[in-house]
Amino acid sequence: MATADLLLHPVRMRILQTLFDADPMTTAQLRDRIPDVAPATMYRQIAVLVDAGVLEVVAERRVRGTVERSYRVRPEMAVVDPAARAAMTPEDHQRAFTTFAASLLSDFDRYLKGADADPVADGVVYRQAAVSLTDDEFAVMVDEIENAVVSRIPNAPEGGRTRRIVSLVVVPDKPANPA
Repeated sequence: MATADLLLHPVRMRILQTLFDADPMTTAQLRDRIPDVAPATMYRQIAVLVDAGVLEVVAERRVRGTVERSYRVRPEMAVVDPAARAAMTPEDHQRAFTTFAASLLSDFDRYLKGADADPVADGVVYRQAAVSLTDDEFAVMVDEIENAVVSRIPNAPEGGRTRRIVSLVVVPDKPANPA
């Protein structure tokens, strides 16, 4: 498991989101998908993720005298564990959430810049709802949502399937009252 500082860096988060549940990619392919990141920054941040064990090299081939590597995410390492989250300060959580929100905005902006972007036809959804649940009911709901998404990750992008990014944010309306 990785730390929040490692995973929630803005560039590293974008690299991970691009690679998550996708075929392995080379640095050149990642640069094509994230063109606003400078090449030196991309190489440096990939190296950080490889050194931390979050990315693994799955293939190497020689290209014009250099070695081109293909990377994939090690999902079990790309998670901030509950103990690390519990150790985060409110400022750490604010920074992490800001990075997450900025990443969402970047993904949405990249989508909208596509020549054929049609949010209605493409099924873009952003919605907020308030629900009142006990802690047990909340845990069941989160498990249901997670299972609904995770069970579909193995679907191959074929037969009319479109790769979609699903993000979940849950924020209490106000802090829980101490017992």
